[in-house]
Amino acid sequence: MYAAMMLFAGNAPLIVALVLIVILLIVIIANIKIVPQANVYVVERLGTFYAEWHTGPHFLIPFMDRVAKVVTIKEQVVDFKPQPVITKDNVTMQIDTVVFFAVTDAKQYTYGVERPMAAIENLSATTLRNIIGEMELDATLTSRDIINSKITAILDQATDRWGIKVNRVELKNILPPREIQDAMEKQMKAERERREKILQAEGEKKSAILVAEGEKESKILRAQAEKESQILAAEAQQQAMLLRAEAIRKQKMLEAQGEAEALHMLNEAAPNEKVIQLKSLEAFSRAADGKATKIIIPSEIQSLASLTAALKGIASNDTPQQ
Repeated sequence: MYAAMMLFAGNAPLIVALVLIVILLIVIIANIKIVPQANVYVVERLGTFYAEWHTGPHFLIPFMDRVAKVVTIKEQVVDFKPQPVITKDNVTMQIDTVVFFAVTDAKQYTYGVERPMAAIENLSATTLRNIIGEMELDATLTSRDIINSKITAILDQATDRWGIKVNRVELKNILPPREIQDAMEKQMKAERERREKILQAEGEKKSAILVAEGEKESKILRAQAEKESQILAAEAQQQAMLLRAEAIRKQKMLEAQGEAEALHMLNEAAPNEKVIQLKSLEAFSRAADGKATKIIIPSEIQSLASLTAALKGIASNDTPQQ
């Protein structure tokens, strides 16, 4: 024991130095601060503002510096509870708001106002009461965008000295009294029924128009079909008449051609004058059977009576001889 004590007494300065070094290292490591992204450290030295530390490593002087506040510079969203407001026509409504904001100055945000969120909530409630108090119920329900723009502008201007930028304010819910809600629901129901009747009447009107147009088109098509049928019948009748006339013409041409060939054959056989007159008489009789009103008798046929008498004479002379 004595030897140990003597050893410790001889190495006491070394041990103390090692202890002091370890304590110093612990203190140094403990005062190294690394600021994360989208954060700002507000640092005080000896109780007064010293600096704003942004992203990266920093070192605090022990027993002199301290981090007074850690501020996030990301956009934040705060949903405030419903606030009672009174419209110009004395209707009390419950309106809750949603505020979107971001810290732009960490120093002003730290030292400019105590409890910034409570300050923004009270300011938004006061501003909302002032805006709604100048509007009637119907305008309040239909002018949400206008109210949002007004309250955003007022809050942004008021919170600028606190290092806060109000990006926008939205009215989340507008709740009028229950009896007004019932009346509004009845009005909306009546409006829906009215629109339904209008749509039904328009549908029936369009249906009647379509039916009338269909009947009109049907009549037009039937008339066109009858017209085309009559035209086709007339064309068919005309074509038939043309075909009959063509057939008669060809028949007459064939008959004339036959007669011409017969005469040609007689001419080749050198017939006597009496045969020629007889053939002429036959041709004249066929021509007389036609529908002509006037017949011109050739001079050769005018001696028909003499020819007939001669034939009778010949016949009487031949009978006794037989």
